[in-house]
Amino acid sequence: MQKNLINADRALDESMSVEQQTQHIEHSCDLLVIGSGAAGLSLALNVSDHCKVIVLSKSDIDEGSTRYAQGGIAAVFDDDDSIENHISDTLAAGAGLCEEEVVRFTAENAKTSMQWLIGEGVPFDQEHDQDGNVKFHLTREGGHSHRRILHAADATGKAVQNTLSDSVKHHHNIHIFERYNAIDLIKNEKTDNFCVGAYVWNRKKQSVEVIRAKNIALATGGGSKVYQYTSNPDVASGDGIAMAWRAGCNIANMEFNQFHPTCLYHPDAGNFLISEALRGEGAFLCHADGTKFMHKFDERADLAPRDIVARAIDFEMKRLGEDCMYLDISHKPSDFIVKHFPNIYRKCRSLGIDITRQPIPVVPAAHYSCGGVMTDLDARTNLENVYAVGEVAYTGLHGANRMASNSLLECIVFAHSCAKHIIKFKYTEHEQRPIKPWDESRVIDSDEAVIIQHNWHELRLFMWDYVGIVRTNKRLERALRRINLLKQEIDEYYSNFKITNNMLELRNLVCVAQLIVLCAMQRKESRGLHYNLDYPSLLEESKPTIVNKQHLDKS
Repeated sequence: MQKNLINADRALDESMSVEQQTQHIEHSCDLLVIGSGAAGLSLALNVSDHCKVIVLSKSDIDEGSTRYAQGGIAAVFDDDDSIENHISDTLAAGAGLCEEEVVRFTAENAKTSMQWLIGEGVPFDQEHDQDGNVKFHLTREGGHSHRRILHAADATGKAVQNTLSDSVKHHHNIHIFERYNAIDLIKNEKTDNFCVGAYVWNRKKQSVEVIRAKNIALATGGGSKVYQYTSNPDVASGDGIAMAWRAGCNIANMEFNQFHPTCLYHPDAGNFLISEALRGEGAFLCHADGTKFMHKFDERADLAPRDIVARAIDFEMKRLGEDCMYLDISHKPSDFIVKHFPNIYRKCRSLGIDITRQPIPVVPAAHYSCGGVMTDLDARTNLENVYAVGEVAYTGLHGANRMASNSLLECIVFAHSCAKHIIKFKYTEHEQRPIKPWDESRVIDSDEAVIIQHNWHELRLFMWDYVGIVRTNKRLERALRRINLLKQEIDEYYSNFKITNNMLELRNLVCVAQLIVLCAMQRKESRGLHYNLDYPSLLEESKPTIVNKQHLDKS
């Protein structure tokens, strides 16, 4: 399996000459949405009839984690299912750390949110019932007691992203800024709990600009790129979490990093994910000789939650000294496999793997951040006009482990609640003061890009080794020492050289790494996605780990 390397377009960006910024460019809007996935675009569409919106996209608007989500979105559409079932399944998967009020709020608003997506044109798969009526085809994934996953074949995220992108592009009140990196939020000089906008890096012009905004919504996704192996796209560098932290937002539960158990293991596969929906449709995990093993780890066997499955695969690989395990769905009819999983079938076939006849080699990979910027049910952070929606946020929905297909659901549900709050309260008027232009007068172009790339790989490697699926106190302490040294180097580099994309992402990734370790060191138990060999048991009472600036000072 390949390491997630720096994209070629990023290298192209940084090979261009950086001209001295000669003018202060400032944009303004009512709402700045930083991020262009399901959360950000849903929010933009829901407020756009009431205010001017700027959507900031680090790459092209269609590139992001949403696009690569395969499985689907959980919501109760079956008469045999119920909202209470959805709630109880989510609470069970969350290993005792979900906030029940948030889980109930999400499950109760799930169907309405999906009906909104359907109204926007998302083509969820349909089928005919026994009476010939058309209904949505619902699949089942790990942790779910019923079939409740709406999906568009095995490329649901792509269908959602394409639909929302098309809608946004044709809306007169939404302005899309593609290939822009957000650098930092700008605080009000008089009111420390209020932000007036953001400094942003225009990758095309290689210059820093200002966006003044009455409200700001972080929808930047997670930070799984902090690990050497990840199923996430290249843009998942924790930018929103790091910016929020630097601005003074509270951060919680960063120790709970979900490792998807089944990423395709092949030297040419990159970060291709094998959907959990395969196991929902009868696929099973096995050794190279076809021997099943999941029944030894959990009574739910192959339908156990992801943390259990990932640890089981990791354990079997280490016990047997194997590079991967296998996922086998070849016992199902060939036409069923090709119909339900066409993209996975095509991808594997292109690599010489026929999933209708042979098992798929798989390994765990960093996949989803269950922690993030703390928010309430309206997606509000502790900063007055700053919101966080989607994977960037900690809402309390996922607890210690996200249940499959609750992630896109969280994006849509909280985008709607955030939009309602913004429309109702619009914004709090503050004195409009000039924003200081970005000062590049004392920095120079760097001829030491190798330092960035070296630090980049070092960080991701030791995070994988020391803060991965299984942890110990010594590994966490060692990781924190390395992070603090790296942070000093990166801060010095950031202070002396002009902005580059790699520098911005590395600066954010080392911040995210620090937050993960600080949270992990606080948790004196093994729960959900956090497994520490020095604390293998559960505490009787457990609560979220919350970090603030005091923790940073102590570290």
